[in-house]
Amino acid sequence: MTDCPQTGVGTTILVVDDDALITLNTVDVLTDLGHTALEAFSGQQALSLLRANPQIGALITDYAMPGMNGIELADAARQLRPGLPVLLTTGYDEVPNAAGHTFAQLKKPFRAADLSGRLVELLAPPVDQAV
Repeated sequence: MTDCPQTGVGTTILVVDDDALITLNTVDVLTDLGHTALEAFSGQQALSLLRANPQIGALITDYAMPGMNGIELADAARQLRPGLPVLLTTGYDEVPNAAGHTFAQLKKPFRAADLSGRLVELLAPPVDQAV
């Protein structure tokens, strides 16, 4: 038995966006896809939930939020949980690359199929390099 959070179908995913309508819509899509979704409306609230819920296996966060942007949140989340899968959503054509982030991205507005496809990539188990 492992203490690592589950990835794949049935993953607990933390959704963070300061727009409640977007958060609720994303939570609905994740639930329809067979995941458990937790919601937060700020970076600080998200970090509190990460500390309190070891079963969280992935993070979906908006880029543009007041107080703490999505890259700052993702970096802080990875300090708490190294290797945590992160999907950065944004309405911008390109996220400013000043932070040099390598997080997966999804452009808003997105369809359920777009989110599902990105999650399959994000939550895929690492490929065993042994031949």
